[in-house]
Amino acid sequence: MLVAAAVCPCPPLLVPEVAAGAAPELDAARAACTDALGVLAAARPDRLVVVGPADEPGPESYPQGTPGTFCGFGVDLDVRLGADHDLETEGTGRGLPYGLAVGAWLLARSGWADAPVEGVGVGEALPAERCAAVGRNIAARPGRLALLVLGDASACRTLKAPGYLDERAAPFDAEAARALGAADTAALAALDVTLARELKASGRAPWQVLAGAAGDAALAGTLLYEDAPYGVGYIAAAWS
Repeated sequence: MLVAAAVCPCPPLLVPEVAAGAAPELDAARAACTDALGVLAAARPDRLVVVGPADEPGPESYPQGTPGTFCGFGVDLDVRLGADHDLETEGTGRGLPYGLAVGAWLLARSGWADAPVEGVGVGEALPAERCAAVGRNIAARPGRLALLVLGDASACRTLKAPGYLDERAAPFDAEAARALGAADTAALAALDVTLARELKASGRAPWQVLAGAAGDAALAGTLLYEDAPYGVGYIAAAWS
C-alpha cells in the first residue's frame, strides 16, 4: 500500500559538484527535494522504491547497493542506492541510470535510513498502461510503501533549452505540476506519451508509475517547487 511519495527533478546539476559555479541557482530545488524526502521519512514506510528515467523502456530493477557515478559529467563522485543500509548488496553489475544516481545522492544527502531501498528504471517509450501496471505491481507487495519518483518536465521552455523552444512545453509543464501538486492520478495517467517524448519530458513514465501505484489511495498532494532554469521544467511535490 502506498503511504507517501516524493516527486523530485533529477538533473545531474542538482549535485553541487556537477553544477560547480552554478550550484546556487538550484538551491531552492534542492531544498524542495529535502522537504519532500522529509514527508517520506515521516510516513515510516516499510520499504522505499526509487523510480526514475532509464534509457530502455524497462522496467529495469536495481537492488539495494547498486552503484552509480557522475564521472560522465566530469566529476569523480560515486553513489550507491541505499548504501547506508544493512541490506546492502553488490547489485547486478549494471550501474544506476543518471536519474536514479541523482536519487541515490538525494537519499544519502538526507541521511535516509528508515527502510530498505530498491530502484526501478522506466524509459520514455514505455506506454502509459504499462507504467500503470508497473506501479500497481510495486504497490501490491506487502508493507507500507513509499516512492521517490524522479524525472524532469519538458526540456523545451526557452530558445537555449536542450530541446529548443516549443510553445507546447509551458502548458504541458503547468498541467504536470498541477496534477502532481493535487495528487491527481487520472490527470497523470492521461499525460500524452508522444507529446512528452517530443518535449523531452523524462518524468512522464515515472509519474505514470506513481499514478498506478497510488490507485484509489486517499493521498493529498503538495506542490513544493516548479520552475524552468536552463529551459528545463523542474517539479517537486509530496504526497501523503
